[in-house]
Amino acid sequence: MARRLLCRSVGVLQLSRDVPLLFASRCCSHTEPEPLTVTRQSNGIRRITLNNPKKRNALSLSMLESLRENIRTGADCDHLRVIIISATGPVFSSGHDLKELTSSQGREHHAKVFNTCTEVMTLIQDVPVPVVAMVNGVATAAGCQLVASCDIVVATDKSTFATPGVNVGLFCSTPAVAIGRAVPRKVAMEMLFTGSPISAHDALLHGLISKVVPEERLEEETLAIAQRICRTSRPVVALGKATFQRQMAQGRDAAYATASKVMVDNLAMRDGQEGIRAFIEKRRPVWSHEAGKTHD
Repeated sequence: MARRLLCRSVGVLQLSRDVPLLFASRCCSHTEPEPLTVTRQSNGIRRITLNNPKKRNALSLSMLESLRENIRTGADCDHLRVIIISATGPVFSSGHDLKELTSSQGREHHAKVFNTCTEVMTLIQDVPVPVVAMVNGVATAAGCQLVASCDIVVATDKSTFATPGVNVGLFCSTPAVAIGRAVPRKVAMEMLFTGSPISAHDALLHGLISKVVPEERLEEETLAIAQRICRTSRPVVALGKATFQRQMAQGRDAAYATASKVMVDNLAMRDGQEGIRAFIEKRRPVWSHEAGKTHD
């Protein structure tokens, strides 16, 4: 019941296609004129924009809480098909707000910052729809972690990526979790030990991002990917994403066992059989976007 009510409330907000979803603004302080994140949803695509360029879109605790809410709210609703995360200004995100990490803030606050950050990064990978990062500028430390945590990353050729924490005495240990799973170990270690930035083309070469485009084509290319995802079956994509994450953490034999079982489960799904029938009948599939089964 709670899920139906939540989906219904988000659906009402979408009646006006270009109106920002209102849940994004509550994590902002009363003194800030603009919300930390701005969220719009239209035609199955939710766009979340980091909106604090004056502070280089730092992942402060408030920013992380806002981003977490933006991703999580209505994530199980059938009308949500893909999430795009972008940013205003020349910096995608500079990482954590170091002013929150001084001794005066205390260990308990520090733990809350990093625990919340971990929640956001794991949520991106656990949410049932693909999450795409649209990067135009600098992504450092936890900002680079955010990029590495997304399923797909489209970046402009002027974008750069770095983990410079070592240079201020704070090794990027939590960013290393996501980055170390996205790029080869030797590349990750050089980034972590030196703090030196890598270019978008090097990031593409090493697997940190998916595509490099000119700045003027960033929006077009990112939306093309999102729209292509929207033309697929939501439950099939959700099953595939969850399975990919699970099998990547397993050894080879266990991964094949997991994937083989899921392939059989996929074939039992209504949309799994619809896709096969459509291929045989040489027509476009008509997806139900429901997780129902045609057989056991």
